[in-house]
Amino acid sequence: MVTGETNAKRQINKECIINSLPGDLIERIFFRLPVSTLLRCVGVCKHWHDFIRDPQFVTSHLQRAHHYALLFFPQGLVSGQLYPSDAILIDKTWSPSTYAVPVIGPDDFLFGSCNGLLGLYTKTSTIKIANFTTGECMHLEKPAKNTRGDHFSFYSFGFHPVTKEYKITHFLGDCVEGRPRNKDKFSVIQVYTFGGEKWKDIPTPEALSLNSVRNSGIVNVDGTMYWLNEDKIASWQHTLMSFDLRVESFATIQLPVEREDHDYFGPRKFWIRDIYGKLCIVTAQTARYDAGILLGELQIWTLDNPVEQRWSQKYNIKNPPNYIPGPQFVHRDRILAQSFSSVGSYELIGENIEISFSKMAELFDFRPHKLYSMQSYICVKSLVCLDVYKKAGIVRRPKQQVGWQLKKWGAWENELREIEKMRSKIHKLEHKFLGLADQMVEIYQFLEDKPHEIAEHVRMELNQVLQDKPENTNQPRFLRRLNWVEQKRDAEELISRSKKMSARFEGISIPDVSSTDDKNEEENLAC
Repeated sequence: MVTGETNAKRQINKECIINSLPGDLIERIFFRLPVSTLLRCVGVCKHWHDFIRDPQFVTSHLQRAHHYALLFFPQGLVSGQLYPSDAILIDKTWSPSTYAVPVIGPDDFLFGSCNGLLGLYTKTSTIKIANFTTGECMHLEKPAKNTRGDHFSFYSFGFHPVTKEYKITHFLGDCVEGRPRNKDKFSVIQVYTFGGEKWKDIPTPEALSLNSVRNSGIVNVDGTMYWLNEDKIASWQHTLMSFDLRVESFATIQLPVEREDHDYFGPRKFWIRDIYGKLCIVTAQTARYDAGILLGELQIWTLDNPVEQRWSQKYNIKNPPNYIPGPQFVHRDRILAQSFSSVGSYELIGENIEISFSKMAELFDFRPHKLYSMQSYICVKSLVCLDVYKKAGIVRRPKQQVGWQLKKWGAWENELREIEKMRSKIHKLEHKFLGLADQMVEIYQFLEDKPHEIAEHVRMELNQVLQDKPENTNQPRFLRRLNWVEQKRDAEELISRSKKMSARFEGISIPDVSSTDDKNEEENLAC
């Protein structure tokens, strides 16, 4: 027996004109749609569901996706107050996002981004892989030997384009007598392949520098992981180490021939970065009296051919910013920088560039987060699904109480609730204010043809009222959490609206159309 619901679905399918179009044309239409729209389309009919969830379509849509800069700020104590982890997305128009990235919890640390998936972990919980657009998450058991000393730079997250495998790597500090973990060296890389049952330990060719990893970073390019290692006899006293995610083997690459340093500058700093999908070495000398200040020129070298170990200098930047965020700090021909209290960008034109602070395009004020704490990733919004990997035994359920549910974030949540209460009170007053404006309009319309002083007085009062008339008072408020930048702006806007309402109500007699409770709310806001 055919149910009424089935008949209704068949009728919708018949009436859907798009289903009668050629498949390649439907595909071209869907390619132009953002992931958020495609997720709604999945529920329209089985044909659309199968089309959008097809792995080939997911891959093709991913290749055409727009790139975003994701700027992550880890949790930390500032003036004795604990602030949660948060992130800002920068789109192709250089507009910062409004809402928080929902899959990033207040205690999460970010260690990688790949094909729209984020690699996150907490110090006490599991590793979390999350599609930040669809919200889908997968929690994995941490490496068994990793008992302490976690740092985001010790993890890496990559994808090999040939095997189509996702892998997480972790640098395990060596055990030294008297110390459970050595912060200086590592001799094992722990590797987990999505869908596998356990972590695998792979020994390195020799003990390698963990300090270099922490200071210079890790990048994944075309299925190979790269990092720097100290080598006193090599060019610039460093070599480039690589780990092929496909065959899980190591290789050493020599850096470009070093150039003579200035005697009056301090030691040289190195970073390993990814610019437009190419491995790059970024280096500059520091000040003798402060290693946090970069002097001279910032050189950026690109590895053109890993097999031939051929390098070319891509950029030479004068007056560079003191902090080079990573692993990707160039977005749409601009350098991302964090200086003083602002995050901004500098235009990247030509090979030889001189940067001036006055030319920085400011994006947002990152306070209260710490200076030089920002991580930057170039990412995409994708349809990549994690369901196929969730059957592995290493997959874990998240704890019942995590993130915002923990007691330590109670005060933070209470503050947000107080802001919402304030918003509700102001909203009521603005509605009442609109009612007053409507009454004054009626009075003015009645008197406008009479040459009387009362009409002129009402006209002046009406102009005062309407100049601060609130806009979109009936606009619904979304329940999504704002990122901290928008929270600050939102609170400032509420305070401004409250002051305007208080000033207007002080000078205007309001008809008695409210309850005693509402009047008390007005008095409280005025105070």
